[in-house]
Amino acid sequence: MDMNRETTGFASSDTLVVVDRGRRRRIALIAGVGVIVVALLAAFFLMRGGEEKAGPATAEGGAQAPTVTVVVPGRQTVDRSISATGSLAARVDMPVGVAGEGGMVTRVLVQPGQWVSAGQTLAVIERSVQSQEAAQLAANVQVARADAELAQNEFERSEALVGRGFVSKADLDRKRAARDAAAARVRVAQAQLNAARARIGRLDIRSPAAGLVLERNVEPGQVVSPGSGALFRVAKGGEMELLAQLSESDLASLRVGAPAVVTPVGTDRKFSGQVWQVSPIINEQNRQGIARVALAYDPALRPGGFANVEIVSGSQEAPVLPESAILSDERGSYVYVVDSNNKVARRAVQTGPVTPQGIAITGGLSGRENVVLRAGGFLNPGETVRPHRQRG
Repeated sequence: MDMNRETTGFASSDTLVVVDRGRRRRIALIAGVGVIVVALLAAFFLMRGGEEKAGPATAEGGAQAPTVTVVVPGRQTVDRSISATGSLAARVDMPVGVAGEGGMVTRVLVQPGQWVSAGQTLAVIERSVQSQEAAQLAANVQVARADAELAQNEFERSEALVGRGFVSKADLDRKRAARDAAAARVRVAQAQLNAARARIGRLDIRSPAAGLVLERNVEPGQVVSPGSGALFRVAKGGEMELLAQLSESDLASLRVGAPAVVTPVGTDRKFSGQVWQVSPIINEQNRQGIARVALAYDPALRPGGFANVEIVSGSQEAPVLPESAILSDERGSYVYVVDSNNKVARRAVQTGPVTPQGIAITGGLSGRENVVLRAGGFLNPGETVRPHRQRG
């Protein structure tokens, strides 16, 4: 019995020790959690106090306002340009055909792309018959000259004898008339020979002016005549032009001499030119007219090709912004401006020509606004921001 009590007493004492240890651990855990809670509360109130001090630097709802870069664009002089399209062509396109009676072509002496001088022979037509006719006429000239020489000698002898009474004045007059008639026959024969030689010369198809051969539409052995059409096309001086199709309103603001930049389709090369003629009429169907832009020769400018053109039609005062500041959607182009309360507002704009400094704004801005330069796509109208002005 006593032994049992002792054993029970030892068990009870061990249980008390275990309970005391568990209680101490719980107290320590609660104390640790309390310290963490106090620290979190202190941090919360500290952050809240910092936000209250920030004041205007915070946005509605407690979030910090984003910083954006803004610029006041002002106004500057920019060129007012007209964009158009059109076809390239020779400025003076000369069709060359048969000027004479025609015949069979024996030789073609030039190819497209070749430069020729004024009067240079492009093709030769067979002339054997014409050459024989010319030889016959040349012989007639010689016969007429011999007759004229004989008539002159007879007149001179009669003139010497008339003073002696051997020849009457009537005979002298007849001799004089015979001499004059023989001289006239010489001139007629010579004129006929010259006409034959001219006809032979016209059998050579020649370039009317110096320039670039654009087309060749004849081959040796082909029979040609004045009705055969153009056998060659020559661009006088190699000069080219762009036939720009412009609206009626654009033509009204355009003047001869306006500078232009032409970009042929299929290349990035740009060619400088100027307007040399503005159409005096407007097409009744499409209400458009043609402005002709003169261009110097270049192998990349091929007649019949298509090209774009920018024509400077004057200048204007307008704000200029970089491309990053201009946004667009289904409603058109727009920018974001920051007002005096640091609120973002959307502003619709009309864009104009592109300059080395940026894109001209032809409508919607006065130039005195604070315009957001970049990251406008992440802003919303009415949002509060912290503007940072960019220095020029």
